Amino acid sequence: MKKIGILNGIENTFPQALIQKINETAPQNIRAEAVLVEEVLLDQPKTYHVIIDRISQDVPFYRTWLKQMALTGTAVLNNPLWWSADDKFTNVVIAQKLGIPVPKTVLLPSKEMPPNTRPESFRNLKFPLDWDKMIRHVGGFPLYLKQYHGGGWQHVYRVENKAELWETYDKTGHLVMMMQENIEFKAYFRCYFIGPDRVHIMPYAPENEHAMRYAAYYDVPQSLLDLMKSYVIRLNKALGYDINTVEFAVRNGIPYAIDFFNPAPDADLNSVGRDNFNWVVQNVAQLAIQRAQNYIPNKLNLTWGTATH
Repeated sequence: MKKIGILNGIENTFPQALIQKINETAPQNIRAEAVLVEEVLLDQPKTYHVIIDRISQDVPFYRTWLKQMALTGTAVLNNPLWWSADDKFTNVVIAQKLGIPVPKTVLLPSKEMPPNTRPESFRNLKFPLDWDKMIRHVGGFPLYLKQYHGGGWQHVYRVENKAELWETYDKTGHLVMMMQENIEFKAYFRCYFIGPDRVHIMPYAPENEHAMRYAAYYDVPQSLLDLMKSYVIRLNKALGYDINTVEFAVRNGIPYAIDFFNPAPDADLNSVGRDNFNWVVQNVAQLAIQRAQNYIPNKLNLTWGTATH
């Protein structure tokens, strides 16, 4: 019997529906269940052939356990040995290397010194930084400050002038932030990716309240949708994701990749809506079943990115 485990936190609708869909459609020798993490011993035997990770981005204990599982053969989606090295700035660098349009971006040191450091820890950092140079680089105001590592639109700030910039930056404390160009968009899309090449393009309105962000419609040509799909596949092949979302802001007909570091993207029925929810459940179930069927004993059954190849 091959076991598929779902590791999740507070979310309910997606994990439950996914387990049900897998068990309804998988061959009799493949079964899905909620993961139970017991005592994590060094010689812990492998108990799952596939694990779908929905929570380790917030729980370091789980992420380290998943690395152990991955190293002992479990196909963990997404590969924790690979995506843990990602951050939003690194991903922007990779996207630019791939020829995918991205906003002009600057990486900022944290406003406050990290714990266990002192001024001498930063003797290699130019001080003071040329803020006018960085502001010019991203096209001036308005601009965005956003955390270089994180999701759920947390610590994302639109800044209209220097006074707001200093006020906002002062509030970020130990967080490492990015300064990013404002893309005044005419259309915005959130694209679900399920490996190796399944893409679901969803009109998205980031300015709306959370529950209404998918209540959007944009009249765009098919060629733009096809281009975004090709970008989504190219990005995720390079980044090594099995499951991810990519967001595009469309300015003058050009889709700019805004956010594509989502190792456990939102799939809650109450936010994405019934049609999108059904697509995600169906396609993640198919992926999990395929990975269980393709499982090879005594091998690393993981997806690796091509960004450094």
